[in-house]
Amino acid sequence: MQRDRVESIVEVRDTFGRLRDSVLRVVVGKDDVVDLCLISLLAGGHVLLTDIPGVGKTTLARTISSSISAEFSRIQFTPDLLPSDITGTSIYDPRETRFQWLPGPVFAPVLLADEINRATPRTQSALLEAMAEGQVTVEGETRPLPEPFFVVATQNPHQFHGTYPLPEGQLDRFMVATSMGYPSRNAELGIVRAQVERRPLEEVGPVVSVREVALAREMVRRVQVHEEVLGYAVALAEATREHPAVGLGVSPRGSIALIRASQARAATRGRDFVGPEDVKELALHALPHRISVRGASSGATAEAVVREVLRSVSPPS
Repeated sequence: MQRDRVESIVEVRDTFGRLRDSVLRVVVGKDDVVDLCLISLLAGGHVLLTDIPGVGKTTLARTISSSISAEFSRIQFTPDLLPSDITGTSIYDPRETRFQWLPGPVFAPVLLADEINRATPRTQSALLEAMAEGQVTVEGETRPLPEPFFVVATQNPHQFHGTYPLPEGQLDRFMVATSMGYPSRNAELGIVRAQVERRPLEEVGPVVSVREVALAREMVRRVQVHEEVLGYAVALAEATREHPAVGLGVSPRGSIALIRASQARAATRGRDFVGPEDVKELALHALPHRISVRGASSGATAEAVVREVLRSVSPPS
């Protein structure tokens, strides 16, 4: 049993390594963001990228899709977008004298939900069931989504015009949230030079199959988590709820997401067990977007709260 588990971890690390090398050939200078997205993919989660336009969010999602030989779908969220534009609808076919189901763009293994906070909360909520349960219920019928199903959503900073804040329930469905930020000068020079000379994204070919990704997800779930490490993750979540600056703390769903992401991180590093360092490293990406801070005028931020919690809660030795 131990040998089988170790061999499984080697396979996960190999799958991760091939994906990582492929994506980094296009997404230059953002190794940490790429790692975070691939960890979320292998852990069965979804990613939220909050950033300004033009820093490579769409390119990142498309490159991941091309690297795993998966169909890619993009939804450009706008204020007039309807839920049926995402999930699909039935249209009457007069020749067949019956309604015909037309699936929406959500039925794709890799989905880019671009500028998700430009749509109304009603439309945003169309993704809730899909992200949480891997299925869509329309007109009383439940339809499964492809496996794997991976959402990379982007949103503009809230101070941008024409944006709606994501509801807490929507934010809680994302395993991790991060931003890409501007590239360094050298990285930007490399990006611009590559785009002038060729089209790097068009050169990306599949390096892993959809089946390999699905198997890697199964193997990640077998990574061992000691009770003390579980307790550490739960203690971090509890500490956010008790923090005086927090109105809404991390839910049990957040604790689960943190542990599952930690399992994937451990596996991508060749370990069949989760260490406290996995939990601590991912807490800054898996917890802040689940926290609502009281009185923004006080200067407290969700990220600052998590950093304070990480300092106050001792990890297991």
